[in-house]
Amino acid sequence: MVRNVETGRFERSLAALTAAGALVTAAEIYFEHDKASFGNKWMWVPVILGPLGAAAGVAGVCSKRMAKTALPLASAVIVANGLQGTYFHARGIAQKPGGFSNLRYNMEMGPPLLAPLLVTLVGGMGLLAAVLRREK
Repeated sequence: MVRNVETGRFERSLAALTAAGALVTAAEIYFEHDKASFGNKWMWVPVILGPLGAAAGVAGVCSKRMAKTALPLASAVIVANGLQGTYFHARGIAQKPGGFSNLRYNMEMGPPLLAPLLVTLVGGMGLLAAVLRREK
């Protein structure tokens, strides 16, 4: 396995990690957004994209063709949604009393500013998997 990683042959393994990461983050996002009563319809998007990313990851493990088509497409959408979520969370912090001038308190009590970037990392893993070579 180390030799495969050293030679850039890590496509299937990283696709599997992407699938697992997508499911775990989607579950966590569901619970966090449920606490906020899904007050914004956009809160459903990362919950829906999680299983889609997982399916694309599993497809990438099973098929080289899917690893080069479905996985990067789903991963790019997940990355875009993570960046969008970062914007929404920053906007939510700004709308709290005191906004960014009361940053420390509002970051603790408002939407977690950096959490959507974790989703972006999962999508990034899928994009990286798509450019790597398949294990032998």
